[in-house]
Amino acid sequence: MSLDVIGESEDSGPSGYAAARLRLLDEKARSGPPRRAALAKLTDDWLAALFATAALETGVRGAALVAVGGYGRGELSPRSDLDLLLLHDGNADPAAVATVADRIWYPIWDLGLALDHSVRTPAEARRTAGEDLKVQLGLLDARAVAGDLGLVASLRTAVLADWRNQAPRRLPELDELCRERAARQGELQYLLEPDLKEARGGLRDVTALRAVAASWLADAPREGLAEARRTLLDVRDALHRTTGRATDRLALQEQDQVAAELGLLDADALLRQVYEAARTVSYATDVTWREVGRVLRSRAVRPRLRAMLSGGRSVQPERTPLAEGVVVQDGEVVLARTARPDRDPVLTLRAAAAAAQSGLPVSRHAVRRLAQAAGPLPVPWPAEAREELVTLLGAGESTVPVWEALEAEGLITRLIPDWERVRCRPQRNAVHTWTVDRHLVETAVKASALTRRVGRPDLLLAAALLHDIGKGWPGDHSVAGETIARDVAARIGFDRADVEVVATLVRHHLLLVETATRRDLDDPATVASVASLVGSAGTLELLHALTEADALATGPAAWSSWRGSLVADLVRRVTAVLAGDPPPEPDDAAPTAEQERLAVEALRTREPVLALHAQATTPQEEGGTEPVGVELLIALPDQPGVLPAVAGVLALHRLTVRAADLRAIELPTELGDGSVLVLDWRVAAEYGSLPQATRLRADLVRALDGSLDIRSRLAEREAAYPRRRGVTAPPPRVTLAPAGSRRATVIEVRAQDAPGLLHRIGRALETAAVRVRSAHVSTLGANAVDAFYVTDPKGLPLPPSEAAQVAQALESALRA
Repeated sequence: MSLDVIGESEDSGPSGYAAARLRLLDEKARSGPPRRAALAKLTDDWLAALFATAALETGVRGAALVAVGGYGRGELSPRSDLDLLLLHDGNADPAAVATVADRIWYPIWDLGLALDHSVRTPAEARRTAGEDLKVQLGLLDARAVAGDLGLVASLRTAVLADWRNQAPRRLPELDELCRERAARQGELQYLLEPDLKEARGGLRDVTALRAVAASWLADAPREGLAEARRTLLDVRDALHRTTGRATDRLALQEQDQVAAELGLLDADALLRQVYEAARTVSYATDVTWREVGRVLRSRAVRPRLRAMLSGGRSVQPERTPLAEGVVVQDGEVVLARTARPDRDPVLTLRAAAAAAQSGLPVSRHAVRRLAQAAGPLPVPWPAEAREELVTLLGAGESTVPVWEALEAEGLITRLIPDWERVRCRPQRNAVHTWTVDRHLVETAVKASALTRRVGRPDLLLAAALLHDIGKGWPGDHSVAGETIARDVAARIGFDRADVEVVATLVRHHLLLVETATRRDLDDPATVASVASLVGSAGTLELLHALTEADALATGPAAWSSWRGSLVADLVRRVTAVLAGDPPPEPDDAAPTAEQERLAVEALRTREPVLALHAQATTPQEEGGTEPVGVELLIALPDQPGVLPAVAGVLALHRLTVRAADLRAIELPTELGDGSVLVLDWRVAAEYGSLPQATRLRADLVRALDGSLDIRSRLAEREAAYPRRRGVTAPPPRVTLAPAGSRRATVIEVRAQDAPGLLHRIGRALETAAVRVRSAHVSTLGANAVDAFYVTDPKGLPLPPSEAAQVAQALESALRA
C-alpha cells in the first residue's frame, strides 16, 4: 500500500504514523532542520511503539532498536530510507528475535518506505564493522530508538574505541573510498546535474569528515561547514517533495521546481547556492585529508628514533625559506615568524605564487591569518603584486588548489572585487565543463603551457583570467567584459598600453575561432576585418594563444586539430596583412648621462664599474608603474664572456633578474678610445637583503679573470640545496626573428625563469662563437622572455643556416 493511499484513509496502524507524516511534510511553515528533526522524532515514536509491542508479545529482553547512518543523525528527508539495526545480547531465542524484526520491518515496507536493516549482537556488529568500512561509518552515528539503552551505549563506546584504535589503517581506506567515488561521480560544484549525496563535495563527504573528527586524529575546518551541510539537505528535501521520489540527482528538468520550492529566483540561483555549499565541503575535505596525511606520516617515524635524532630535546619542524616572509613547513607553505601581513600587502600574492610554483598547498592557518590581517593593496597595485599574480597564474595545474584556498577565505574577491559576479556561476552549455570562475582559472592553467609562444606571457595570463569576466553582467559578455577587464587591468597595475591590449583580447577572445569556422578565409574582406580589429602582430599572437587556451579549458568538444588548423590558417593570413617595416634597432638609442659617466670610468680604469639605484634613473612612461627590484648599472670594457659572467655572479648572490639590457656603445674620441659594454639590469633578492655593490664588483672581476668558477659554484649549490619539485613547466623554446634586425641576427628565448638561466644562455652563446651585440631580458611572472642580437666575429648577421644551428644548439643546452 502506498504512503499516499494510507494518508488519504488515515489508516496507518496503531500509531497513525502515515497520516501524521503526510501532514508534517505538507506544512509550509516548517522546513529545513526543524522539519527533519520532527520527521525523525515522529518516526522514532512510531518505531518505538512497534518495537515495544513486538518485544512484549514475544518476551524478548536484552534487545534494542538502533537508528544508524543518516537516520541516526536525524537527517530524514521526505523520501529517505530508514537505516535500522535490531541489536540483541544473544540470550533470547533466535526465532523470537526474528519475529520482533518481522513485526518492525513489514510495517515499514507496507508504507512503501525504503529500509536498510540488519539483526546482530554487539560482537557481530563490531566484527562486521571491522570487515566493512561502510558499516563502521554507519555505526559511528548509532542512536537508540527503543529498548535496552545500556546495550546501545555499550556498542557505541566499543565502536568508537575500535574506530580510534584502527584510524591509522582505516582512514587511508576511507580516503581512497572517497577518491574513487569522486572519480565516478565528478565534482558537485561544477556539475549541471549533480548528485547531492555521492558527488565530491556532497553529503557523503560531510559524513566522511564527521568520521575523521570522531577518530581524534584530525578535524575539519568548521567555518561554514554546518551551513553548507544544511543547504545540501534543504535542497534534497525540496527535490524529494517536488519529484515524489527518493533521488539525490538534481536533474535539469527539475531545477526550476526545486528553486521555487526553496523560494529562490531561478535554477541558476539554485545551482549557485549548491555550488557554494559544495565548494565549502570540498575545501574542508582537502584540508582535512592533508592534515590526516601529515599526522600519519609523523607517526610513522618511531618515537625512539625521533628521540635518538633529537638527543632528547623537542624537535621543531624544519622551516625552509621560500620567499620573503614565506617558508615551507611539514609540506605546506606557511608564513615566516617575522612576517607582518598588516605591513606587507603583497604578502598574500607572494605566498600564493611561491606555493603554486613549488607545487605545495598553502596552510589553512596561513590563509586565515592573511584574510584577517593583510592590509589592502594600493590602487594601482605595485609592480611586485602584479608580478606575483602573473607568477601564480603561470604555475599550471598547481594554481588551482592555491586559488581555491584563497577563495575559501574571501581573498580573491578582496583582490579582484569583480570576481564576485562570476563566482560559482553555472554555465548552461553542454560544452562547458566548469563554472565561470573555475573556467577562467582553468584557462590561465592552459595558457601557462602556451607562454613560450608569445612575447608577453603576462598579458596572456591576465587576459585568460578575465576573458569571461563579463558573464556576470547582462548583454554580450565580451562587450561587458571589455569594460571590466580594462578596469581590472588598470587596478592591478598595467600601464595604459597594456591595459588596452588586455581589453582588446577580452573583447575579441572569440573572434579567431568564430571567424575561422564560420567565414570564408579566401575572402580578403574577412582577413582585413580581423586585422583591423586586432591592430598589431603582438596582439594577434596573444589572441591566438588565448583562443586555444580558452577552448582547451572549455571542454573536449571545444577544440580539435581541425579547429586548430583553421585558426592557425587565419592567423597566418592576418599576420601577412599586419606585416610592415621592421621595428627600430634597439641599440639606436643614445646612452644616458649616468651610463656615459660609468662607461668613461670603465675605460679609464679598464675594470668593471657598478652602480646600484633604488629608483630608476630613467623616467617612467606616463601611466606606468615602478618596476620590480632595484636598478643595477654595470659598465666595463668590451670583452668575451661578459654576459655569462655577470649573470652568474648575480645568480650566486641569489639575485633574480627581472629585466636586463646589454649594449655596446662607442664613446666619442675625446672621452676615450674603445668599445664599452653597458648593462642596465633590474634585480631583486630572492629573499633577505641585497648584497653590497663592492662584493658584486669583486666577484665579477674574479669571474672575468677566471679565478671564480661560476659554473662549479652554481652546481655545488644546486647539489646541496636541490630545488623542490614543483610544477612541470613547458620546455624552453628558441626561435629566430627573420625580420627582427638588418644589422644582427635576433635570437628569441622563452623559458621558465630559474636561477642561473641567463648564465647558461650566455655560456651557450659564447660556445657558439657569436658576439652578443645587445640583449633584452624580461621576466614576466615565472617566464623569461629574452631577445639576443648576435653577430659573427666581424660584426655581420649570421647566415641563415648558421643562425639556425646556433638557435638549435642553444635550445638543446637549455633542455639538457
